[in-house]
Amino acid sequence: MNSFPGLSPSFGFLQSTVWRAALALMVVFVMLALTGWTAIRGTKEDANPLATATAAWQHATFHGHPLPDPKAAPDTVRAYFSTLDRAEQRQLAARYPLVVGNLGGAPVELRYRANRIAIDKARAVEKRRMNDHRLTPVGRQTAGRLMHRLESLMSPHRQILAFDPAGDGRAAEVFGDLSTARRVSVVVPGVDTNLSTFERTAKALTAPVGMARSLYKAERAARPDARTAVIAWADYTSPGGLGVEAATGQLAEAGAVRLRALTESLPSGASVSLFCHSYGSAVCGVAARHLPSSVEDIAVAGSPGMRAGSLAGLGTHARVWAMRDADDWIQDVPYMEVGGLGHGADPVDPAFGSRILSAQGAQGHAGYFAPGTQSLHNFALVGVGALASVHCATTDPRCSADLA
Repeated sequence: MNSFPGLSPSFGFLQSTVWRAALALMVVFVMLALTGWTAIRGTKEDANPLATATAAWQHATFHGHPLPDPKAAPDTVRAYFSTLDRAEQRQLAARYPLVVGNLGGAPVELRYRANRIAIDKARAVEKRRMNDHRLTPVGRQTAGRLMHRLESLMSPHRQILAFDPAGDGRAAEVFGDLSTARRVSVVVPGVDTNLSTFERTAKALTAPVGMARSLYKAERAARPDARTAVIAWADYTSPGGLGVEAATGQLAEAGAVRLRALTESLPSGASVSLFCHSYGSAVCGVAARHLPSSVEDIAVAGSPGMRAGSLAGLGTHARVWAMRDADDWIQDVPYMEVGGLGHGADPVDPAFGSRILSAQGAQGHAGYFAPGTQSLHNFALVGVGALASVHCATTDPRCSADLA
């Protein structure tokens, strides 16, 4: 008997199917958590120093004139800084390091300088916390690990393009000369990305810094004469583990806004490629339709979905590439979106419409940037624009179509 008067039995069947699919998604993510695939990220109540600094900037003047709106278009910010000499620019960086260090359109070298100042201040805070006996032993130990991570970021050769110590922290680092680059690659990582995991000593290639450094070396090897730069972009709030946050698109939507702002602030005339891993591919999928024309390629690896049902659903002008190795557990996650859970269709499914690349040699969910793999070599070829040389998956005859 139909439990819903006025509705046909077929509607009841459809509703039952939808609920079963939603339940399946929840069961999968719970299982992932219970089998140790989720990482527990501690939280602490921190002040937001960037917000405080931004408020001060907005109410300040410099030489009797108001400072540009931090949300202004990069061209507006560039125009403002072009009116200042080097000493004046450095004055602003010293006075408002967190603002200048995160200001799209400010001179790149000035942002690096400002972020060194901001990181040094954050390092001093964590050093004090190491010896603060109001904290638990675990809290003091965590502060010590973060302090050492911040000290590493202050090394002379590091080029930190963005830094925000609030909460678990965000950062972005550049490899190569961004100011003169003609081709810029952006690595967009997935879950559990924060200041503590921005780089790793062990399993370095599973962290944004290791991924970006490996890609930069591969691009230099693939085309030594190319003027390239690679950005390890961990400047968005990622999900903490594979819980509900990772199964929904809320953080992807917020990250997409920040990703678009980054791409709009990159040097004019440079061709941009995005390399999006795991949940990062959901961020790239949401951002796709709003990215500037300079973004020519979007490549995803180990994707749980791009928040779309097909290539057409992304609404992008960019070429979209996808790869997944045979050992990647992400293939066991249901590729669907029901009631806000899930990220849509599988971009490696030929029906989606992506250009499917070979990931031969990659192992597991975090092995795509390992030297010697076809996955890394393919990423490098896309990054330097050598598209005719990519290694396509044997299942996709359309992968190399229309490539010069």
